[in-house]
Amino acid sequence: MTEVASAPTSPSTPSVIRELLGELAIPYREVIDHPGLNPARKVQAALLDDSVGALMVLFPQSHLLDLNRLAELTGRRMTAVAPAALERMLGKHELTLLPGLPALTSSPCLYEEQLLQQPLLLINAGESGLLLEISQEDFKSMLTKASAGRFAEPLAGIKLNLDRPDDDSEAITEAVHAFTARRIQQRLEATIEIPPLAETARKIIRLRVDPNATIDDITGVVETDPALAAQVMSWAASPYYASPGKIRSVEDAIVRVLGFDLVINLALGLALGKTLSLPKDHPQSSTPYWQQSIYTAAVIEGLTRAMPRAGRPETGLTYLAGLLHNFGYLLLAHVFPPHFSLICRHLEVNPHVSHSLVEHHLLGITREQIGAWLMRYWDMPDELATALRFQHDPHYAGEHAQYPNLVCVAVGLLRSRSIGHGPYEPLPDALFESLGVTREKAEDVVSKVLEAEVLLRELAAQFSQA
Repeated sequence: MTEVASAPTSPSTPSVIRELLGELAIPYREVIDHPGLNPARKVQAALLDDSVGALMVLFPQSHLLDLNRLAELTGRRMTAVAPAALERMLGKHELTLLPGLPALTSSPCLYEEQLLQQPLLLINAGESGLLLEISQEDFKSMLTKASAGRFAEPLAGIKLNLDRPDDDSEAITEAVHAFTARRIQQRLEATIEIPPLAETARKIIRLRVDPNATIDDITGVVETDPALAAQVMSWAASPYYASPGKIRSVEDAIVRVLGFDLVINLALGLALGKTLSLPKDHPQSSTPYWQQSIYTAAVIEGLTRAMPRAGRPETGLTYLAGLLHNFGYLLLAHVFPPHFSLICRHLEVNPHVSHSLVEHHLLGITREQIGAWLMRYWDMPDELATALRFQHDPHYAGEHAQYPNLVCVAVGLLRSRSIGHGPYEPLPDALFESLGVTREKAEDVVSKVLEAEVLLRELAAQFSQA
């Protein structure tokens, strides 16, 4: 792939950027963004503010902006400008993204010293997919009124534990002892103080593993929990399932509309979700928790059905893996409340960095590690723990690999449609081949799910209200 934009359909530099660089006499070359470009050359721009005012911060995309170091350097505890305010500012210039050009705003500017190690830098042109290549000397000439500092962490120095799940308990224990006041207990489950599972959840888990469980069994469990019964009736009546006629009972909802497996997994997802409450804090512009969970589960359900029948895993369990894939997010918020807020602020100013790297940098563990640990602690199926633990490893080929592979595809393809949080990383062809689903078919599954976006949001809202 060539870096130079030549096709007629390629994006072009917005007029305000052309005029600004013309006034500054800065020569540039248009470059189409693609994964092969060196992230150390890409200038990441963030607009922060506090009670004092706004500050533009520039750093390489090969680094993570560390707000703690920035606070030490500036004496100010800053956070990302609200998305609505940034959108208004960019809208005045007819831009969609913030370019790393200090002259574009009236705000003071601070830049990471390591930016100037590259002879040629790539600056966002203000439009998605287009970069402007500028020489180091020319870029430096635009920083005459800016201040330099060391406040960014190289991503290469953040070493994730990708393949040693047996070490997770020790890492989680160290993080809990380091970042909370609970240092006395020796047992991890006592230290974390996980709320006990509700009796309804325990009954549903027993039914999941009982090969002789019947419709009458699940109906009996649901009917003894009024909130869950109302939820099942509401799901069945949702336009998403387009059920003919009126739903008159829980049994009617299960037999005629939802089916045994779907009710088991929806009910279990709801019961587990009620064990840990949704955090009040969250990253700005993030997809709501249950909305992302429902979307992911729906995509995984479609992907599973698209797989060759002979090698297809259990549909209900893959759906549940999608529903619970981000459960570690709730657990991080429960165990590390003040530090969870700091994670949210770092995710806002580092949209080019995966949440796993941010969490490991700040805590030494990730939501995938702690979520998988909780699944094992609650004696959930091994397939679920594996799905949560390895969901971001497109090359995972160990035991129960289909489950994390399905989550990886679903999360990745939804991220490419701007659902979820963090950068989109292209999925390898081998991942689709391992599932026996073509990339085109997988994209088609996502498109069909998103066609029902309004109805899926209604289902997600029911989870949030439960």
